[in-house]
Amino acid sequence: MVRSRRLLSLLALLLGFTLIAASCGSDDDSGSEGENGTDEETEVPEGGDLVLGAEQEPDCVDWISSCAGASWGYWTINVNTMPRAYDVVADGDGWAYTPSILLDGEPELETDPQQVVTYRISEDAVWSDGEPITSSDFKYTWEQITTGEDIYDPTGYVNIESVDDSDPAVAVVTFSEVYAGWKGLFGGGYGIYPSHILEGEDRNAAMANGYDFSGGPWILEAWNKGSEIVLVPNENYWGEQPKLDSVTFQIITDTSAEFSAFSSGSVEAIYPQPQLDVVDAINEGIDGNSSFSAETGNIEALWMNNDAFPFDSLAVRQAFAYSLDRDAIVEALFGGLGITEAWNTLNPPIQEAFTDQEAFADYTLDLEQVDTLMTGDGWEKNGDGIWEKDGETATIEFITTSGNARRERTQEIVIEQAGEAGFEVTTNNQEAGTFFGQLLPDGDYQLGLYAQVLTTLDPSTCNLFCSQNIPSEDNDFSGQNWQRVNVPELDPLLTTLDNSLDEAERATAGKDADGVMAENLISLPLDPLPNILLWSDNIVGPVADNPILGPFSNMNEWGLA
Repeated sequence: MVRSRRLLSLLALLLGFTLIAASCGSDDDSGSEGENGTDEETEVPEGGDLVLGAEQEPDCVDWISSCAGASWGYWTINVNTMPRAYDVVADGDGWAYTPSILLDGEPELETDPQQVVTYRISEDAVWSDGEPITSSDFKYTWEQITTGEDIYDPTGYVNIESVDDSDPAVAVVTFSEVYAGWKGLFGGGYGIYPSHILEGEDRNAAMANGYDFSGGPWILEAWNKGSEIVLVPNENYWGEQPKLDSVTFQIITDTSAEFSAFSSGSVEAIYPQPQLDVVDAINEGIDGNSSFSAETGNIEALWMNNDAFPFDSLAVRQAFAYSLDRDAIVEALFGGLGITEAWNTLNPPIQEAFTDQEAFADYTLDLEQVDTLMTGDGWEKNGDGIWEKDGETATIEFITTSGNARRERTQEIVIEQAGEAGFEVTTNNQEAGTFFGQLLPDGDYQLGLYAQVLTTLDPSTCNLFCSQNIPSEDNDFSGQNWQRVNVPELDPLLTTLDNSLDEAERATAGKDADGVMAENLISLPLDPLPNILLWSDNIVGPVADNPILGPFSNMNEWGLA
């Protein structure tokens, strides 16, 4: 992984804040850890009920359905209850895949005459009811993703030709078409499903509002929507048993309230999106520990619905981009963190080797370009100074998640800047479950502000931008191309990124794809979100963030002082 120099400069500043504010700090860019739990010789206490803060909750927890698009569901429940083939671990200055505790060693990969992956399952691996995790679970998961309805993203699984489950301890997965990101399958945002429980059942109905099975260290005991998520230990977990009696995630969607809850001790840790008031408070001094990471899997953008008026016009999308001073927006939001320049690719920092970091750099504030593009597309300004065409004005509804102060500030700046260029921008913010589970998949929006968060290390973005992944009534709104991107020259480049096992060829395809995305202005990148983790001295154990699995994936190793 190649680091961005600008991000390293940011990281140096962030770590400066950490060393000032935290009870103990580190210069490790994957996260600084407090003195309360990093030493392997430190004894972690048994028992206790840990309460953490969560900014969002999912709309449902059937992970392969489109309603499960919120990342907080993945971080809090999925990674702690669903078994997966691979884990993501720190590897020098970067991150790498390693076989999870589910597998008995590294899977066998064959590529001639076709791609075949053989997974050998640990004889100790069992579900929470004591039944073995078997190759039939791999097969069931694949079949549900490729034959079911309302699927969040079938990428990679549709490349599979068959799953041989004749030996319960060995899953032989044969691909009809090469898929380079195979290590992200049977894990990622989905995990592996228990066939012995769900076979013949309505999977979504059985899981949407919670489930009582687990192949991880924790079991979902309760999900009181809008209030809390409660996990308790899975006594049949074959790995390291949780030390804690329970973990409760309090749902606190308001940024200020979340930080107040942490400051008062109502919650022992939070994973807030980078808000200026949070960083200011850290700089002034907090009781506890803080961790910052610039090498993230996050990218925040102004996501445009390419199939909705007025963004169904390329000229309007480009004109809107030229109406904004993105550097000024980013500096207003993150200047205190040392971030003063916009991000110029729709890919996150940890995928830098496969992207053109300057693809969108030409889209800077240029009102002459706005006028040229809009008039060339048949628009004229009305008496109110708003662009108008065929009786319709360039009125844009701008949606983001409610209660996020930084995103609301972003909206204010965009409304002001775009308004000066002749665009009328309004807001209609929504709860995360509605936004990610309904409006985006259904295409019921024009402009959205949110972050894409990686759940695998693979650089594939075909799931986001290939035309075959556009949700529609015909496919029961399956697919994650919420922007409705339909650019013929983009599809083969992203397919190469998916299907080539040649890393150099993939890198070239990824960078060329960035150029096509920018030329067609499919959406407009803003910033890479740094990860911030705050936790109290009461938490004992190896607390650290993971850019793919999140900060809670090793809670079974935590305790309470």
